[in-house]
Amino acid sequence: MPPVVPPFLIGLIAAPLVKRLGKPLVRGVVKASVGLGIEVKRAVHEAGEGIHSLAAEATAEVLAAQTAQKVGHGVGAPEDGTAGRVEAATKPEPAAAEVHEGQTGGQDKPARKARGAASVAATAR
Repeated sequence: MPPVVPPFLIGLIAAPLVKRLGKPLVRGVVKASVGLGIEVKRAVHEAGEGIHSLAAEATAEVLAAQTAQKVGHGVGAPEDGTAGRVEAATKPEPAAAEVHEGQTGGQDKPARKARGAASVAATAR
C-alpha cells in the first residue's frame, strides 16, 4: 500500500505554484474585461449619437413636409400671400369721433391705452 499523503501537504506545495501561475492569468482576464467594457461603452455612446442624429433628421424632414403641405394647400390663405393685406384694405379707418368716444369734456387727449388686470386693480385701490 502506497503511503497516504495528507491533503494539507498537497495544499502547501500547490499554493505557491498556483499563486505564481494564477496571478498573471487572473490579472490578464481582469485587464481584458475592463478593456472590453470601455470599448462597449464607447460603441454604445457612438450608436446613441447616431440614433439621435437620425431622429433629428427625421424630425426635420417631417416638419419640412408639413410646412410644404400647409403652403401647398393654402390653409385658408390666398396663393399669392395677400391674406392680411386684403382685409386691411377693405376696412374703413375709424372716424375721429369714434377714437375720442368715452372722453369727457371734449378734451383733445388721446384715448387711454388698455391696461392689464393687475394695473386696473392697483388703480382701483
